[in-house]
Amino acid sequence: METIASYAKKTFRSFSHKPAVKYKQLTYTYGELETRTYKIVSLLQSRGIKKGDRVAILMSNRSEHIELDLACAFGGFIKVPLNYRLHPEEHEYMLEQSGAILLIGEEELLNAISSPIAKITVGDMYEKLIAEASIHYREEEVEEDDSFAIMYTSGTTGKPKGVTLSHRNIVSGALSLAMACEISWDDVIGHVAPLTHGSNFLSHASWLYGLTQVIFEKFDPEESLDVLYHEKVSIIFLVPTIVNLLVQGKNFDPEKLVHIKSINMAGSPIAASKLQLALDAAGDKFVETYGQVEAPMAITIMPRKELAGHLDSCGLSGPFVEMKLVDENGEEVPQGEVGEVICKGSLVMKGYWNNPEATAETLQDGWLHTGDLGWTDERGFLHLVDRKKEVIISGGLNIYPREIEEVLNKHKAVKETCVIGLPDEKWGEAVSAFIVLKEGETATETEILELCKQHLGSFKKPKRIEFVEALPKSSYGKILKKEMKKLYGGVHQ
Repeated sequence: METIASYAKKTFRSFSHKPAVKYKQLTYTYGELETRTYKIVSLLQSRGIKKGDRVAILMSNRSEHIELDLACAFGGFIKVPLNYRLHPEEHEYMLEQSGAILLIGEEELLNAISSPIAKITVGDMYEKLIAEASIHYREEEVEEDDSFAIMYTSGTTGKPKGVTLSHRNIVSGALSLAMACEISWDDVIGHVAPLTHGSNFLSHASWLYGLTQVIFEKFDPEESLDVLYHEKVSIIFLVPTIVNLLVQGKNFDPEKLVHIKSINMAGSPIAASKLQLALDAAGDKFVETYGQVEAPMAITIMPRKELAGHLDSCGLSGPFVEMKLVDENGEEVPQGEVGEVICKGSLVMKGYWNNPEATAETLQDGWLHTGDLGWTDERGFLHLVDRKKEVIISGGLNIYPREIEEVLNKHKAVKETCVIGLPDEKWGEAVSAFIVLKEGETATETEILELCKQHLGSFKKPKRIEFVEALPKSSYGKILKKEMKKLYGGVHQ
């Protein structure tokens, strides 16, 4: 196993004249990217930043993400990517918790940060500093088990935790995605989703092959399709929310995806019925991966050719993890029975930054306890049923919200759903369904209940159904069930 820097060195040498990064009107070759990377390392070292120091990055999708990734890899700095859509107070918590000593980002975002931390603003100031920097830098001995990044969880169950990922973790993730997406030497990577999250893991696969990366400033269903077509992008990462927006757009043209080979879909579950609609619209292009920040992207992989026949599964165990399902006592459950997904291997994080208690709870004897529940079929395909903490206990029976959501999504008028358990004096928790309808469509509570009657046991049918305008989501498109419980958490009569 090697480090990100060792892969990048080979790429710089082999593809110096090939376009490495495209962003708006800007294009850097690998030779130019190499020069900029070394200058940034020199610049940061001249400011006293050394191996192991944390460098935070706060900006929307821009070309600087790519070179700062590499600068951190070469200098042995630990990258702390911050989601620019979060509140400044959340950014300040992460800066303090990580102990970051430098923040690099866009002016408007940096101005909102009151923490006493050194800052560099991308744009004219940043470019001037790079232009004046020496190309010589102090080369650090960076090992594969050295920390490369601290990436924060979404904080859906409390304060965000800083997941510490090593070079070994990142390279394992890159190799996993290269296999999943069937990446080859002539592919072009497109970054439509944020480079602070899932798309960044796909970026690391570029160093294995010397691929061109095209960065989209933002996602727009029509404009993004045009750029994908014009730039001949062949590999992209999308969360299900963006997939739905893309294929359900009024002017969606599948011909604009003619160059696309693999759409790596991950980040949150997608209902089987919605996935079928995406396949019908876009064709055999989707690769599904299941993972967590703690085991990035590829605990399981669902290949393109298998997906249509396994719409309700997230695939087989990935190449850099050993996976099994266990009960409350840690005993492995038989095939077909529900258990918690746990895994170990080179993909699994080092631990949570400065949080030994959470690390000890989540990593037990090297096994990552994901908190996800699922079962495996006779071929070993994993079928997720829900988050362990979101199981509804009604009348003493366990009910999995995702099973009910899958049924609700079968209705032609339903755009998306959220099922949660709310306090109930009689049942303990009542199954409560919240439904967003497609624009111009209608549905009634009676229709929804009849649909449930056709597919679910009576004890699983929602006791409360509400049609809502929208569901609260994270900046990555994941429905926030914790927020739903806050909004609707009164005792149900």
